[in-house]
Amino acid sequence: MINNMTSIIRSTQGGCWGSDKLRLRLYGGIFDPAVMPLIDRVESLQGVIRKVKRIEAMGQTGRSNYVDVTKFPKAGTPKLSTDEMSEAPTAPFTYNEKMLANYVPVYVMLPLGVISNDNVFEDQPKMEKQLKELRAAGVDGVMVDVWWGIVESKGPKQYDWSAYRSLFALVQECGLKLQAIMSFHRCGGNVGDEVTIPLPQWVLDIGETDPDIFYTNRKGNRNKEYLTIGVDNQPLFDGRTAVQLYSDYMKSFREHMSDFIEAGLIIDIEVGLGPAGELRYPSYTGTQGWVFPGIGEFQCYDKYLEAEFKEAATGAGHPEWGLPDNAGEYNDTPGSTEFFGLNGTYMTEKGKFFLTWYSNKLINHGDEILDEANRAFLGCKVKLAAKVAGIHWWYKSPSHAAELTSGYYNLKDRDGYRPIARMLSRHYAIFNFTCLEMRDSEQRADAKCGPQELVQQVLSGGWREEVEVAGENALSRYDSNGYNQMLLNARPNGISREGLPKQIMYGVTYLRLSDELLKDKNFKIFKTFVKKMHADQDYCADLGMYNHQIGPLEPSKPKLVMEDLLEATKPMEPFPWGEETDMKVDDYDGVLANLIRKLFSLFK
Repeated sequence: MINNMTSIIRSTQGGCWGSDKLRLRLYGGIFDPAVMPLIDRVESLQGVIRKVKRIEAMGQTGRSNYVDVTKFPKAGTPKLSTDEMSEAPTAPFTYNEKMLANYVPVYVMLPLGVISNDNVFEDQPKMEKQLKELRAAGVDGVMVDVWWGIVESKGPKQYDWSAYRSLFALVQECGLKLQAIMSFHRCGGNVGDEVTIPLPQWVLDIGETDPDIFYTNRKGNRNKEYLTIGVDNQPLFDGRTAVQLYSDYMKSFREHMSDFIEAGLIIDIEVGLGPAGELRYPSYTGTQGWVFPGIGEFQCYDKYLEAEFKEAATGAGHPEWGLPDNAGEYNDTPGSTEFFGLNGTYMTEKGKFFLTWYSNKLINHGDEILDEANRAFLGCKVKLAAKVAGIHWWYKSPSHAAELTSGYYNLKDRDGYRPIARMLSRHYAIFNFTCLEMRDSEQRADAKCGPQELVQQVLSGGWREEVEVAGENALSRYDSNGYNQMLLNARPNGISREGLPKQIMYGVTYLRLSDELLKDKNFKIFKTFVKKMHADQDYCADLGMYNHQIGPLEPSKPKLVMEDLLEATKPMEPFPWGEETDMKVDDYDGVLANLIRKLFSLFK
């Protein structure tokens, strides 16, 4: 019997042992009791498994039983009798395990102001109704910004998590998972920002006497969205550095939310690393007058970053080099500047030195804060994540100007994103990328946009670095074209009927929950989108069934040396992409409406 048990254990596929283990326990009566402890030595259960989706068929029908585990005795009580097992309700097994390997979970971002500026969870009944609608639609979970400017607003280390605890409890009650963003940035000034949530007032007060704690452009204009990287290790905040501010915040979050983490509610901790929570410089922002498709401006002219660059240039033997003074202004085009124009400064030794320094500062910033996040959540059954912005405008111009000002040193002969993926890999962090919904044909021709090629490059680089890649749409979309582009990017070469596809995204987060999304027609299409992301499978509560089981967070791997990052800049051909998704969302109502409009136009 022990040999038989061993073969069963070895036969489990795709990391789904949590479900198989419980299944064997239910059939415990047919095994020798001396063998059952083997089950416990294989692996601990991942969270609280509420239902057993599959009990092996004893006959040749190919059918399986469906068992409600909530009716079973708790651990430590006697095993079920065969009579009790025969009384369990039965239904066909609905989860094809090979098809479930194609399952991409879908999360929905909650409104930016779901917790108000004065730290109150307002209109709970409406949110409860909306969350239940999402759950009924098959949505796997939700994402929420946990604003630094709200939680630590009263003063240094005066954290108030009460409103967020109320929200989290409701999400848990509604049967959804949770992605929590450590939002260390200001809300307001970026596309889609409907509310304004500033940084903590006591931090802004420090900025009154030392404005260089904020990102600064060449003209000296300050950006109060996020603290400059230059103060990461400056003890300017009542004796703490910026990195220590973020670290203490995350440690407090873990302490006060440990019950939700242990219960398996919180599965992702996305660490905010810049404006809009993205690892980038605030090179483009409406508060500074930027409008699409301006190239943006470098943001390194505060006294701290200026001093760091001067030191770096001197160390490289060029004390005469300064920060760029010919890179134009927010709404310029690349060709109108000396820096980004034909044979521009960006191609010179001086320009390359600056861009390498500027981009490496950004990567080091993310690396250092993710180190702190890893320490804060070490041992917790959560995944870390970081978001990178989809700067798709001017992607098809030689200088990639908008990417360069944002901190992504990406050119035809230099990959600016794979080094970020390599950095994230040492923290076991998810690479979350934006603009999944965009197609080249929808963009302005004069802006030389390339969202499709950009997504293809970034996702390919992430997969090559063996990090889990997730993503989201940049703008709210309710149409089949947007959804189909997201579906294509989630599984670039379609589904695999033989198990896990070669390339598949770890998850997709839809921006964002709103009354508009829940309108009848919009929500109908959205529900189809969710079903297609799930590869036409029903909602699956067991993360292990689609290879997403989450173990305790391990310590970060050793820090990368500069040569490791530079090696990752070598450009490589992206993986092949299909022309369109094989899990298409069809908007029949929209097609019919367009047809009617065309018919009427014939008679005008």
